[in-house]
Amino acid sequence: MSSTREKAAKVESTTVSADGTTIAFDKSGEGPAVILVASALADRSDAKKLAGLLAEHFTVVNYDRRGRGASADGPAYAVEREIEDIAALIDQVGGSASLFGSSSGAVLALRAAAAGLKVNKLAVYEPPFSVTSDGFGPPAGFGGQIDSLLAEDRRSDAVKAFMVKAQGMPSFMVGAMRLMPGVWSNLKGLANTLPYDIAVMGDTQQGKPLPAEPWSAASAPTLVLTGSKSPDGFQRAAKELTGVLPDASHRTLNGLNHGAVAMAPKKLAPELIGFLRG
Repeated sequence: MSSTREKAAKVESTTVSADGTTIAFDKSGEGPAVILVASALADRSDAKKLAGLLAEHFTVVNYDRRGRGASADGPAYAVEREIEDIAALIDQVGGSASLFGSSSGAVLALRAAAAGLKVNKLAVYEPPFSVTSDGFGPPAGFGGQIDSLLAEDRRSDAVKAFMVKAQGMPSFMVGAMRLMPGVWSNLKGLANTLPYDIAVMGDTQQGKPLPAEPWSAASAPTLVLTGSKSPDGFQRAAKELTGVLPDASHRTLNGLNHGAVAMAPKKLAPELIGFLRG
């Protein structure tokens, strides 16, 4: 085994959050710690390839958010519990770490940094804030629609509604995903966590300018990334966020879309490595 592979060797482990919930994670590589925070309808498998690329330079923690994959779930959800999960992971790697999150996972990472966790650097990819009244983002009452579908055990309908109404995915693409072996069943298995991501987003998708609070409390140096193939709403959100954070820059990556973490990790990794090492 080469020295590079030895450094990137993966160790599966668990930690216990403040409320007693067990959080599962993979730990790989050596060097400064980086924790990867997954988006909606995703577990640590989505960032597996990205984690491997980053592990050549960092100690990478790729975890299952509560209620997903091998992680347990608490009796009652609150965004604060997910922030405590990240705090427990930071404790696992020595008391401080950098964070990278995508989509709603980016917003969770921002909330964790703003809550005062010891975050060295923060990188976020396309946080889905809706900052203008042009229809970008889910419709009013969307959270209630998802709750109703899940209460009726209509998981497929909940996943489709989220992809079409919240992510702006064309219906024909959702139909194509249903035909991919294993893909749709995995998404259905994560449908119960959609309300968690809706809670993480809070009131940030109402087509209003992004307020300074609570985001300005995230004082760590921050890189806000967007993809050139993504809808313009992500660019507007990134510029708004960069404007309210105390130490932030924005960069658009050519040829990437909202699914870059899973679909284009080789193009995303160099930007993260350069920022986190810089």
